[in-house]
Amino acid sequence: MQLPHPVQIYFDADQRGDRTAPMTAFAPDAFVQDEGRSYRGHDQIDTWWRDAKRQYAHQAAPFEVKSEGGRVSVRATVTGNFPTSPATLTYHFVLAEGRIAELEILP
Repeated sequence: MQLPHPVQIYFDADQRGDRTAPMTAFAPDAFVQDEGRSYRGHDQIDTWWRDAKRQYAHQAAPFEVKSEGGRVSVRATVTGNFPTSPATLTYHFVLAEGRIAELEILP
């Protein structure tokens, strides 16, 4: 499966269980929405990533990708320390200038 470079960086870091977010993949003013909460900029995104890894110890394995313009949707099987594990989640990425400008994670 061919993922755009910043999306591949994101999932590679996720699968390695990196404790810090792969900030090279995100634009400085990137926006993330997950579990009904929003995060903007490197500091908030890094905190979100660390907190989620600590709480859920999760890993996402992509199995489907669709691209249209600067939008990339990835479906992934997510396993970790949460009641519905494994779960299928959809990651909607908006890319700009070779980085993730927006990410929304949905069930």
